[in-house]
Amino acid sequence: MRHEAIYALYANAVSINGDGDNAVATDADGKVVSWDASAVATKEAELISAFKLQELRTERNRLLAETDHWVLSDTADATSAQTTYRQALRDITKSATSLDDVTWPTKP
Repeated sequence: MRHEAIYALYANAVSINGDGDNAVATDADGKVVSWDASAVATKEAELISAFKLQELRTERNRLLAETDHWVLSDTADATSAQTTYRQALRDITKSATSLDDVTWPTKP
Protein backbone atom coordinates (compact mmCIF):
# COMPACT_ATOMS: atom_id res chain seq x y z
CA MET A 1 0.00 0.00 0.00
CA ARG A 2 3.03 2.31 0.20
CA HIS A 3 2.86 3.08 -3.51
CA GLU A 4 -0.89 3.77 -3.34
CA ALA A 5 -0.28 6.17 -0.44
CA ILE A 6 2.40 8.05 -2.39
CA TYR A 7 0.15 8.30 -5.44
CA ALA A 8 -2.73 9.52 -3.25
CA LEU A 9 -0.64 12.26 -1.65
CA TYR A 10 1.48 13.36 -4.59
CA ALA A 11 -0.57 13.86 -7.74
CA ASN A 12 2.52 14.57 -9.82
CA ALA A 13 4.00 11.13 -9.07
CA VAL A 14 3.47 8.91 -12.10
CA SER A 15 6.00 6.17 -11.44
CA ILE A 16 7.47 4.57 -8.33
CA ASN A 17 10.44 2.23 -8.22
CA GLY A 18 11.51 0.34 -5.13
CA ASP A 19 9.71 -0.53 -1.94
CA GLY A 20 9.27 0.86 1.54
CA ASP A 21 11.29 3.91 2.52
CA ASN A 22 13.60 3.30 -0.45
CA ALA A 23 10.82 3.94 -2.98
CA VAL A 24 11.65 6.60 -5.53
CA ALA A 25 8.76 8.47 -7.09
CA THR A 26 9.14 10.32 -10.36
CA ASP A 27 6.95 12.71 -12.29
CA ALA A 28 6.04 12.65 -15.98
CA ASP A 29 9.37 14.31 -16.87
CA GLY A 30 11.36 11.72 -14.92
CA LYS A 31 12.20 14.14 -12.11
CA VAL A 32 12.28 12.75 -8.59
CA VAL A 33 9.24 13.65 -6.49
CA SER A 34 10.18 14.12 -2.85
CA TRP A 35 7.78 12.55 -0.40
CA ASP A 36 7.41 12.72 3.36
CA ALA A 37 7.73 9.28 4.98
CA SER A 38 5.58 10.25 7.95
CA ALA A 39 2.74 11.59 5.80
CA VAL A 40 2.93 8.52 3.56
CA ALA A 41 2.85 6.18 6.58
CA THR A 42 -0.24 7.97 7.90
CA LYS A 43 -1.95 7.78 4.50
CA GLU A 44 -0.95 4.12 4.16
CA ALA A 45 -2.59 3.34 7.52
CA GLU A 46 -5.75 5.15 6.37
CA LEU A 47 -5.83 3.16 3.12
CA ILE A 48 -5.34 -0.14 4.95
CA SER A 49 -8.15 0.72 7.38
CA ALA A 50 -10.45 1.65 4.51
CA PHE A 51 -9.61 -1.59 2.69
CA LYS A 52 -10.31 -3.70 5.79
CA LEU A 53 -13.59 -1.89 6.40
CA GLN A 54 -14.60 -2.52 2.78
CA GLU A 55 -13.84 -6.24 3.19
CA LEU A 56 -16.05 -6.24 6.31
CA ARG A 57 -18.88 -4.52 4.45
CA THR A 58 -18.59 -6.93 1.53
CA GLU A 59 -18.98 -9.93 3.82
CA ARG A 60 -21.80 -8.22 5.72
CA ASN A 61 -23.59 -7.52 2.45
CA ARG A 62 -23.17 -11.15 1.39
CA LEU A 63 -24.74 -12.32 4.65
CA LEU A 64 -27.60 -9.85 4.25
CA ALA A 65 -28.19 -11.03 0.69
CA GLU A 66 -28.49 -14.60 1.97
CA THR A 67 -31.47 -13.49 4.07
CA ASP A 68 -33.17 -11.08 1.67
CA HIS A 69 -35.84 -13.68 0.99
CA TRP A 70 -36.97 -13.28 4.61
CA VAL A 71 -38.17 -9.74 3.95
CA LEU A 72 -39.37 -9.80 0.37
CA SER A 73 -42.86 -8.39 -0.01
CA ASP A 74 -44.28 -11.57 -1.54
CA THR A 75 -43.24 -13.81 1.38
CA ALA A 76 -44.50 -14.22 4.92
CA ASP A 77 -43.45 -11.62 7.45
CA ALA A 78 -39.97 -12.02 8.88
CA THR A 79 -39.77 -13.22 12.46
CA SER A 80 -38.48 -10.95 15.19
CA ALA A 81 -35.27 -13.02 15.37
CA GLN A 82 -34.74 -12.65 11.62
CA THR A 83 -35.31 -8.89 11.75
CA THR A 84 -32.97 -8.58 14.75
CA TYR A 85 -30.28 -10.59 12.95
CA ARG A 86 -30.50 -8.43 9.83
CA GLN A 87 -30.34 -5.24 11.90
CA ALA A 88 -27.29 -6.57 13.78
CA LEU A 89 -25.62 -7.20 10.42
CA ARG A 90 -26.40 -3.66 9.26
CA ASP A 91 -24.98 -2.29 12.55
CA ILE A 92 -21.80 -4.41 12.45
CA THR A 93 -19.59 -1.49 11.39
CA LYS A 94 -20.48 0.31 14.62
CA SER A 95 -18.54 -2.28 16.61
CA ALA A 96 -16.05 -3.76 14.14
CA THR A 97 -13.51 -2.24 11.78
CA SER A 98 -12.32 -5.35 9.91
CA LEU A 99 -12.80 -9.07 9.49
CA ASP A 100 -10.12 -9.44 12.17
CA ASP A 101 -12.18 -7.93 14.98
CA VAL A 102 -15.77 -8.81 14.07
CA THR A 103 -18.15 -10.91 16.09
CA TRP A 104 -20.92 -11.98 13.76
CA PRO A 105 -24.45 -12.32 15.12
CA THR A 106 -25.92 -15.81 15.18
CA LYS A 107 -28.22 -16.53 12.26
CA PRO A 108 -31.65 -17.69 13.46
